[in-house]
Amino acid sequence: MEGRWTLLLFLGAYLVLLAAETRLITGQGIYTNTWAVHIEGGAEEAEKIAHKHGFISHGQVFGDYYHFQHRGVVRRSLWGHCGVHVRLHAEPQVIWAEQQIAKRRHKRDIHIEPTDPKFPQQWYLVYLNVKEAWAQGFTGRGVVVTILDDGIEKDHPDLARNYDPDASYDVNDRDPDPQPRYTQLNDNRHGTRCAGEVAAAANNGVCGVGVAYNAKIGGVRMLDGEVTDVVEAQSLSLNSQHIHIYSASWGPEDDGKTVDGPAKLAKEAFLQGVTEGRGGLGSIFVWASGNGGRERDSCNCDGYTNSIYTLSISSTTQYGNVPWYSEACSSTLATTYSSGNLNEKQIVTTDLRKKCTDSHTVMTTMTPVSTDRHTHTRSTHSCPSFPLIVPKATCFCHVEQQPTKLISLSREPRKYSYKLNLILLFSQCHRSVHFRLHPAFKQQLQNL
Repeated sequence: MEGRWTLLLFLGAYLVLLAAETRLITGQGIYTNTWAVHIEGGAEEAEKIAHKHGFISHGQVFGDYYHFQHRGVVRRSLWGHCGVHVRLHAEPQVIWAEQQIAKRRHKRDIHIEPTDPKFPQQWYLVYLNVKEAWAQGFTGRGVVVTILDDGIEKDHPDLARNYDPDASYDVNDRDPDPQPRYTQLNDNRHGTRCAGEVAAAANNGVCGVGVAYNAKIGGVRMLDGEVTDVVEAQSLSLNSQHIHIYSASWGPEDDGKTVDGPAKLAKEAFLQGVTEGRGGLGSIFVWASGNGGRERDSCNCDGYTNSIYTLSISSTTQYGNVPWYSEACSSTLATTYSSGNLNEKQIVTTDLRKKCTDSHTVMTTMTPVSTDRHTHTRSTHSCPSFPLIVPKATCFCHVEQQPTKLISLSREPRKYSYKLNLILLFSQCHRSVHFRLHPAFKQQLQNL
């Protein structure tokens, strides 16, 4: 008899573990003790409903959507809390409510020990003809970029000059300070590295220079904790009338099995951003395409990089090859330089603890240099960088009485790049856009 009971206990434990594994594999995630709630009647009505049902209100996400937390509900569970959910829905002012699920999001980053000495120069800036762009006055001045990641070291000597507190927030701890949490392994270095690619200061004798060294740079700490729909929506909608560009180098797990994307509030944040952000011109969301090449993953299955509201950036190596981690999909808009094989150079940028690194991997780099994503951070590639640099064709947007957007080819176009390889140096672009094709590009089109 005791043997039977022991067997039943083992069987029960096995079924619980199997259920948990199934939820994780299918991307259903773990239920948290927080809710997103759509309430009519304003903030005062939301506070009343929260108090009535034992919630703590963490305020608005945006509009009439509110973030509630229930201390009486277990913080992490395989199943939702039906009782609390039903009682909340019974309130006539509650239009919609959803218990938040902790999503699996991974920084698109890989950690490879450096094998070469520090590079004396940032080779990829030469390849991208950035010096020519700078010579025309396109240095990022007037542009505000924020890095949605694990925080940025705002007092780094190469970032402090361009740091913008109005483009920064700590969504994980709900305070204005995006400083990363320091660990022995420096796990939370990704955002700081991406920030340096975009806006590391010039002519200060520190580290390297950002592609848009006169741009203002901020950071949103949102990956160093549970990532829910509310967390993503708050990050994507932060100060959208001040921030021009949101750079994200993260996304669903790049394992070749996961199909996932933004939920209700994140979708709404994207829509509001592109229709109302940046003074009605639309917020710019730049996304790393993914690091799942080895797993035969497809970024078509990633609802963030595949969204119509994001600019999806892929990567190429120093020698113009497709990196082993690269994912191919129809949503990819452009490509920029990143890391490749051991004999190919990597990226120079700012690092944690006020240091500099010459071994940053660029799917992560791509997004900032172009302006990658561990909710899984995607750092085999680089961070999408802004002004957005995408190898080989370049789009300049600037503010004049007659604003223009120039599309031109690299001075030495390569055979592997028949798509528009662009450097996008964004300023406040107006709706009126004019195009001019470089003669070399016209000739290349005729030869296709």
